Amino acid sequence: LLFAEMKLPGEAWLEFKIDENNILHQTATFRPRGLRGRLYWYSIVPFHYFIFGGMISNIAKTDHN
Repeated sequence: LLFAEMKLPGEAWLEFKIDENNILHQTATFRPRGLRGRLYWYSIVPFHYFIFGGMISNIAKTDHN
């Protein structure tokens, strides 16, 4: 579980889990504070796929041998 330490209009964190089939799952959560928080979240939704998709792909490809 990784908590965001940046100044945001709410609380944000990333959660990573590996299931029984060794599949890596990533969940981004944002708990908005007021209208400003909701506007912030929905304004960056289009970028989530690129940011978080690229992040989990790079983590999954990393070889630690």
